[in-house]
Formats: sequence, C-alpha cells, structure tokens
Amino acid sequence: MNQLPNLTEILRNTFQTLIDQFIDFVPRILGAVVVMIIGVGVARLASFIVRRVLGRVGFDKIGDRLNEISIIKQLKTEIKLSEIISKVLYYFILLVFITAATETLGVAAITEMVSSLVNFIPKLIAAAIMLQVGVLLADTLRGAVLNLCQSFNINSGRLLSMIVFVFFLIITIISALGQAGINTELLESSFNLIIGGVIFAFAIGYGFASRDVMANILSSFYTKNKYQEGQIIQVDDVKGEILKIDTMSLTLRTGETTTVVPLQTLQTKKVEVFQPID
Repeated sequence: MNQLPNLTEILRNTFQTLIDQFIDFVPRILGAVVVMIIGVGVARLASFIVRRVLGRVGFDKIGDRLNEISIIKQLKTEIKLSEIISKVLYYFILLVFITAATETLGVAAITEMVSSLVNFIPKLIAAAIMLQVGVLLADTLRGAVLNLCQSFNINSGRLLSMIVFVFFLIITIISALGQAGINTELLESSFNLIIGGVIFAFAIGYGFASRDVMANILSSFYTKNKYQEGQIIQVDDVKGEILKIDTMSLTLRTGETTTVVPLQTLQTKKVEVFQPID
C-alpha cells in the first residue's frame, strides 16, 4: 500500500513559496509607485514650463490663425497650441515613466504595450504638424482661388474655392494618417475613384455645355478668309454690312441697329455676298 503524502509538509512549502514571492514582489511595487510619483511630478513640471514658454514667445498666434478658418469656426472650438503641446509632452513623459515602472514590476506584457504607445507618440506629433501645415496651406489656396475668381467676376468663386480647400484638406488628412502609421490604401483608392468620377462628370457636362462655343471657334477658322469687315452680306432674311469679326461671332449693321450672328450659323445657313472686298 502506497504511503499517503505528508499534507503538512505540502501546505508548509506552498505558504512558504507564497510568502517568498510576496516579499520579493513588495519592493517591486514600492519601486514602481516611487517611479510613478516622480514621473507625475516631472511630467507636470515640464508641461507647465513648456506651456508658459510657448505662450510667452507667441506660439499661440499660429493657433489663432487656425481659429480664423471657417471650418474650424463651425466646429465651435478654440485651438491653443501651447496647451496641446504641453499636454502631449505631459503624457509622453508619463508613459516613459510608466514603462520604467512596469519594467520594475517585471510584467513583460504591460511593458511592451506601454513601449508601443511611447513609440507611437512621435509619429502622432509628426502627423499633427503635417495636418496643421496642410490646413493652413489649403486655406491659403482657398483664399487665392476666391480672390482670383472675384477679380474675373466669376460668380461661383466661393464654391470653387471651397472645392479646392476640401480637396487639399482630404489629401492632408490621408497623408497625416499615413505618417501616423495607419494604413490608408482603402482611403486613397476611394478618394481616387471619387476624384476620377467628378472629373469625368465635369468633362462630360462641360463638353455638352460648351459644344456651341467650340463650334463657333472652329467655324472661325473656315470663315475668316471668306468674309471681311466692310462686306455687305445677307444671312437668311438678315442683310447688313460687316462691322466686326471675332472668334465667336460676326457683327452686322442692319439699318439703325446691329445684329450679332454666331459664326456657326454661316456654316449651316445660306449666305449671299453683295459687296466683295478686293
């Protein structure tokens, strides 16, 4: 018959192991707590100093420029770059100390997770800077297009300038996400399809809308050597002296009035010439 195990010895060894592990773990916990307390103090001090320095050197003026953009105003928020940068610095330093604390505890899984967050912050900062510069550039281009359209008295200037702004803003957002390490292949392909569809639709619409204009321009190449200023011609029931010929039309003096005849009409209607010019 087999001898029964000594339960007292087993229990004693189990409790002894637990006590040894607890005694070994308590200093680690205390060390991690001390590291965290120091980290919080350093992070707050660094954040305070950076916020005060950036505020004094006028760094927030860039944020004021962003706040003037219409799309930012619609969000009903105020961007203060000194506070944003100080907060980012605070959490970055805090994560560094959290990494040191988890290393003190010896928990590898938590250490790897916090380390990945620490490595992600520089990418996030670079993406934020790229986004900020892109928004400013898009707004500058929007203003330039709007001023150009207003100088040429184009009624749809605001719409065109907003299209330009949104186009460059989307490109900036996609680039910033890529800088942050986020896969943007689906966004890029979708954006390319949308842009291609818009351009194709615009080309077709513009082609239909301007077909008469193009017909008149082409007609000018065929008629410029046949008709000259001073000739008297008759187009259908309209008879008069040619006063002016441009790339789009022909102007006739018909008695006390003038008549503008599209050049395309000269290719499709019967034209009689009464006074040729040598």
